[in-house]
Amino acid sequence: MYVIIGHDAPDAREKRPLHRPAHLAHLRPLAESGAVVLAGPLTDGSGSLIVLATDSAADAWAIVARDPYVINGVFGSVEVRPFKQVFPEGNTNV
Repeated sequence: MYVIIGHDAPDAREKRPLHRPAHLAHLRPLAESGAVVLAGPLTDGSGSLIVLATDSAADAWAIVARDPYVINGVFGSVEVRPFKQVFPEGNTNV
């Protein structure tokens, strides 16, 4: 799995509402297929977090590159980091 941290650009507050429908449309089929484990905004307003179940960092970066928040500058920068789920137990194969 990979953790995606999208750090909001300085003008994200204005851009986010405009691009949210496309962002959600991008993530919805990935969530339905199980590739998006969880996703949502950070409540301090600094960005968003997405946990992806993908085979490689390259796959995670490909998903990031197609995200409307990236394409339209809502995220000023993005981190992709490998992640291993420990809890809840029993789902560590993902």
